[in-house]
Amino acid sequence: MPGELGLLRTIATVATACALLIGTAASLRAETTAERVLREGKIVIGISNGAPWGFRGAGGEPEGFHPDLIKAAFKGLGVGQVDIVVTEFGALIPGLTAQRFDAIAAGLYITPQRCELVAFSDPDLKLADAALVAKGNPKNVHSYAQIAANPEIRFGIGRGSTTAKNAAAAGVPDTNMLLFPDIQSNVSALLTGRIDVAAFSAPTVARILSDDNVEGIERALPFQGLQENGKERYGYSAIAFRKEDGDLRDMYNSRLKLLKSDGTLAHIMAKNGFSDQEAAPDLTSEQVCAGQG
Repeated sequence: MPGELGLLRTIATVATACALLIGTAASLRAETTAERVLREGKIVIGISNGAPWGFRGAGGEPEGFHPDLIKAAFKGLGVGQVDIVVTEFGALIPGLTAQRFDAIAAGLYITPQRCELVAFSDPDLKLADAALVAKGNPKNVHSYAQIAANPEIRFGIGRGSTTAKNAAAAGVPDTNMLLFPDIQSNVSALLTGRIDVAAFSAPTVARILSDDNVEGIERALPFQGLQENGKERYGYSAIAFRKEDGDLRDMYNSRLKLLKSDGTLAHIMAKNGFSDQEAAPDLTSEQVCAGQG
């Protein structure tokens, strides 16, 4: 009948339009970060320009433990270009979420608070806190507990760093902490006598002291960091990605496993001043975020 025929034609027209809309929507789907990185063969990383984590080398190329690790991981995926954006440590996560770069490669520790903001890779290193003092350790500093108990000890630490959080958890009040934006300014304050002690991760301290141009300071030995149930608290470093870029993080994690198994990670660790003692145990970022390890 004419009426039924018209109805059928209308239904067919609507169905065709819906199919076209669905097809158009699919074709207009936003490209993910992982897809773009693979298509362009390039990844942009944020660093805070501090050895041994990530810094700009003499030729302007990204160097340090985490840039080296990213280059090795993504090279096998056809991503041969690693560009860097240098910013203050405290601006790394805001810069990541603002899409200034695709990942953070700057010795960022996995913490429950940061786990709420970014998608961490699985941990690559296990790290303890350490301290630098003037030659001879004139204030005889050997623990966070001492610094907390003596307001006359001038204490320098990285703004937003895990060592700062550990010191606070060990009882060091904010009024006793002088915060610095990067490793260089913290060390400079110690060298010029503005502070009595500066805290970093143990490998960072070793890297600082390996510089022949640095004189007049030494590692405080022994040094007791944050204690929990009679044991030293360790930190775990990792690469950080945006929450919505879980596929990029997972792709990196799969490569990280290969680098661990074939010895590449161990080679990169040794190149950047890390020892076997800093090798991360077989933990996932989810486990570390949950306080395990």
